[in-house]
Amino acid sequence: MNQAQAGAVRVLVVQDHPLLASAIAAALNTHDDLIVVGIAASGKQAARFAATERPSVVLMDFVLPDMTGPVAAARIRSEVPDAVIVFHSAENSETALLDAIDAGATAYLTKEATADQLIEAVQKAAVGEVLIPVGLFAKAIARQHKVVTDMEARNKLLADFTPRELDVLRLLAEGVDTATLAERLSIAPHTVEWHVSHLIEKLNVHSKLQAVVAAARLGLIEI
Repeated sequence: MNQAQAGAVRVLVVQDHPLLASAIAAALNTHDDLIVVGIAASGKQAARFAATERPSVVLMDFVLPDMTGPVAAARIRSEVPDAVIVFHSAENSETALLDAIDAGATAYLTKEATADQLIEAVQKAAVGEVLIPVGLFAKAIARQHKVVTDMEARNKLLADFTPRELDVLRLLAEGVDTATLAERLSIAPHTVEWHVSHLIEKLNVHSKLQAVVAAARLGLIEI
């Protein structure tokens, strides 16, 4: 392993189609900041790889031969809690997207995504960014019943959030990255991350995507 590889992001590819898996791995390995540490063809195999190879990012299909992607993601994260999940799927329904988010996914791309888009998703996921099809995300949220429909109850919830936190939530819902969000709000990137961490804590979730979903379901933001 060369010096560039030694500091590279460790990626596990979970895909049961051998040719596609090999092509994805080859594309990822062309970048010095990424190194594929394994290719798994099933959820069980992915969990075993995760336990031994300790990947930072898992790029995985949504449907596997032995279990669903979200179930596999849960098993992987039980082995490596800090592993970031990026789904790459033929499923483009809002139900699939929300299941992926509930599973803790940082990114969700359809099989129409290009190699460059897959690489970008993995690189962004490795530094805590999110990448999802904004149109599909908006459609998914629009079809969800809000938990809070009573205006008085909604206003009580809103009182727990600062205007800046709500601004951050709205921009996260647009799919912007930390740098863009910081620029649009005229604040430092580390301040953005501070706000995000507080939002995640207040909403009792585990990721940026889950925070946006929870906020939309509660009626705190409109998408």
